[in-house]
Amino acid sequence: MIRARVPRMARTTKTAKTTPNAMSGKKAPVTVVTGAGSGIGRAVAEQLAARGHRLVLVGRTESKLHDTLDAVRAHDADAMIVVADLAESDQAARVIDETIERFGRLDNLINSAGVAALVPIERTTKAVLEETFHVNTFGPAFLIVKAWPIFRRQKSGCVVNVSTLGTSDPFPGFFAYAASKSALDSFTRSCAREGRSMGIRAFCVNPGAVETPLLRKIISESELPREKALRPEAVAEVIVDCIEGAREADHGVPIAVPSPR
Repeated sequence: MIRARVPRMARTTKTAKTTPNAMSGKKAPVTVVTGAGSGIGRAVAEQLAARGHRLVLVGRTESKLHDTLDAVRAHDADAMIVVADLAESDQAARVIDETIERFGRLDNLINSAGVAALVPIERTTKAVLEETFHVNTFGPAFLIVKAWPIFRRQKSGCVVNVSTLGTSDPFPGFFAYAASKSALDSFTRSCAREGRSMGIRAFCVNPGAVETPLLRKIISESELPREKALRPEAVAEVIVDCIEGAREADHGVPIAVPSPR
């Protein structure tokens, strides 16, 4: 499953909401959400908008980002969209640069974007490996590295990586996918260790199957009924808990969120 790349110098589309909400202003947290056009990313963006966060909605498809923007506007959120291919280091850096240009700070980075190819080991190609690791591994790494000096300067910040239960129990066909997400588990441990003394927190949320367009591209409802999949909103609730301090005991540790049985 190969995605079409956004041109390397893809331009940013910004949209501001002029109506202030209850937490607008300098004290309102600023949160970057990748993969914000659908699934877990969109769900967490809506939940954070309801809590007064200023949002940077990041993804490759502008029309989907505008749909999410409309949804967060219902909560009077101050938000902007950035169209970017995060597998490209310069575009990932641009996301952080434009966040600082617009809001002057960055409080939370949620790495939710990803791709999932369901390919048996013997059919795994170089293209599949490159695609999967560029999006799922390198993209989050580029963002974390760019955001780190900002968090260090602020003496605060939170990284939440969206991984998968497949890192410990890989579904057949997830040879590349599970390995690429395993790196997020490791990134989280490193961020937690290095960031602790600087006030930087890091979490990794590892859900089972989640009812998203990404899931249905590779697994049909006959193979996995909807009732056996998590709602994106349920995963988003765990992410919000991490940001808001309700999961401090899980700092640096993958948080398992199993699918319904």
